[in-house]
Amino acid sequence: MTATPTSSPVPISARPRLRPVPISAWRATIPLEPRIGAYDHLQGVLGAEFSLVEYGDFECPYCRAAVPVIDEVRAALGDRLVFAFRHFPLAELHPFALSAALAAEGAAVVGQFWPMHALLYAGDEPRLTQDDIRGYAEQLGIPPAKVTWPKTQFVEERVEADFNSGVRSGVRGTPTLFVNGEQFRGRITVDRLLDALGARVP
Repeated sequence: MTATPTSSPVPISARPRLRPVPISAWRATIPLEPRIGAYDHLQGVLGAEFSLVEYGDFECPYCRAAVPVIDEVRAALGDRLVFAFRHFPLAELHPFALSAALAAEGAAVVGQFWPMHALLYAGDEPRLTQDDIRGYAEQLGIPPAKVTWPKTQFVEERVEADFNSGVRSGVRGTPTLFVNGEQFRGRITVDRLLDALGARVP
């Protein structure tokens, strides 16, 4: 298949179907569906005392701002917390969000999801291009073709599955967090997350 130009996002005609769930599913569903599991991209170990799941978009400035907050919560709780990231690219708002999600999954195939996740959220500017993604792949020693156009059924289905699970769980924007399986509401701060987790550190 011909690769897309390096200056363009994934073309609309080639995008995974990110909205097959009926609009009636956009409800205030609080429980996370599905629950955190081995199929997720995890930092920490399943079965940890506390769990935190983020539905995120790599071009979302609020997701970018949440990264150091989540990192601090993880540092405070150590192996008591398992953190999972799920894709929720808002492709209509952020032109390269889907390209970035596919790139992260392409990197995951070679065991580099979290390094790619870190690079996609690095810096002060949330806007991304295919040239950025290609450069990040080169930094990680990944052939750029694996992330700039990872057009495989597995990669597409993974992003689509995350997105649809977010819809079923009542996600309407990014970042949306779930603490111990319940949707977190309000401003994202270290103290508020620790309180919601029931894990306030003295």
